[in-house]
Amino acid sequence: MLDCRLILSFLILFAPLAARPTQAQSLRNWRQLADKLVAEEVASAGVTNERVLRAMRETPRHEFMPANQRRLAYYDMALPIGDEQTISPPFVVAYMTQEIDPQPTDRVLEIGTGSGYQAAILSPLVQDVYTIEIVESLGKRAARTLKKLDYKNVHTRIGDGYLGWPEAAPFDKIIVTCSPEKVPQPLVDQLRDGGLMIVPVGERYKQNLYLFRKRGGELESEALKATLFVPMTGEAEAQREVLPDPLHPQLANGSFEEVLDSGADEEPQPAGWHYQRQLELNSDAATAPNGSRYVTFKNDEPGLAAHALQGFAVDGRKISKLQLDYSVRGKNIGPGSRPSEWPFIVFTFYDDRRGVIDEATIGPFDGTFDWRSRSDTVRVPIKARECVFRIGLLGAVGEISLDNLKLTAIP
Repeated sequence: MLDCRLILSFLILFAPLAARPTQAQSLRNWRQLADKLVAEEVASAGVTNERVLRAMRETPRHEFMPANQRRLAYYDMALPIGDEQTISPPFVVAYMTQEIDPQPTDRVLEIGTGSGYQAAILSPLVQDVYTIEIVESLGKRAARTLKKLDYKNVHTRIGDGYLGWPEAAPFDKIIVTCSPEKVPQPLVDQLRDGGLMIVPVGERYKQNLYLFRKRGGELESEALKATLFVPMTGEAEAQREVLPDPLHPQLANGSFEEVLDSGADEEPQPAGWHYQRQLELNSDAATAPNGSRYVTFKNDEPGLAAHALQGFAVDGRKISKLQLDYSVRGKNIGPGSRPSEWPFIVFTFYDDRRGVIDEATIGPFDGTFDWRSRSDTVRVPIKARECVFRIGLLGAVGEISLDNLKLTAIP
C-alpha cells in the first residue's frame, strides 16, 4: 500500500521568501480573489487553456481546506490539510490539468485525492472523475466536501491508488499526484490506447514531470518539467532502489550541465531544479565558470517571482553545518517592492513532521559585479530532517547568475 504525499516544503515555498502572504484574505469576495490568483499566478506562468482557467476561477478553493487555513486559500501555495498532507497549489493543479487536454467526453482517474480540489477542477471539464485516496480520514472528508458542493460526476474511493480502479477502466486520462520510481503497471493497463497520463517520476527528491501517451499497449513519454512530488510512506517508498542519504546531502545538477529537453516548442531547462521562474539557461563555455552552462534570473518588475529550488534529506543529529561553494555574478541588482526583497540563497529546514523549524540565508547580493567564487556555511538545526534549497532574485530586480553549486556536509 502507498501513502501519497506532496512534500509540503516544496509547495509552501512556491512564493518567494519576501513575498509570502502577510495578511489573511476575506472570503466574502472569494471570486475576486480567485480571478486575481488566476491572472497573476496561473495564466502568467504559462497556463493558457481557457476552459481550465475558467474552472480555476469558478472553484471555491477555500471549501477544500481546514477552517484555520482558509484565510490563505487564494495564494499560490500549498497548505496543510491534516495527516501530513497538503492541498496542491493552484498553478500545479492547473498545469497538470492542462497537460492532459481534458475533453467533455473524458473519463479521468486521479491518484491521490487529498482535499478533493484537483477532482473539483476536473469536474466541469470532463464526463466523469474517479479519484482514490489511501488516507481514510482525508478520503472521507474529501467525499463529503465534493458531495456538499454537488460535484455529481466525481466518484471517490479509499484505497491504494497505484492499483487503480479496474472495474471503472479504461480511462481516457490519468493524473498521478504521487511520485513513483516508475509508472505502476496497473495504471498502464487501465489507460485506454491513445490515452494520456501525467506522472512525476524519479528519485525521492529528483523527479521530472512526464506526459505519457499509450500506443499499442506501450507508453511513449514526453518530459515536461522538473518537479518535487514525494511518496512518503508505504511499500512503494520502501522498495525504491535509490533512497536519499541524510548523512551526505547533495545538490542535483549544481553546475546546470544536465538539461531537460521539453521539445522543439520550449527552451531546454536545467534538470533537477523545480518551480523555475524567469530562469534562463545559458550555454556559453567561454563565460561559464564551470563547464558550458550556467543559469541567470532576470526580473524588471519589483516583487515578481524569479527563482528555482530543490529538496534534499539532511539529519541535524549528525550534520552540524552545510558548506556551499558556488560562483555568482550580478548586474544592476536592486530591491524589490519591499525592503526585504533581495537575492538570497535560502535553506529552509523541516523536522520529521515537515514543520518549518528554521531558515538560513546567504547574501543578500546587490549591485553589479563579475563572477565571484565563494564559500559559505549555514548551521543545521538538530531537529532538521529535510531541507528546501532556493536560489534566485526572490522579488528583487536586475540579474543574478549562478554556477558550480556544491554542497558539503560538516559532521
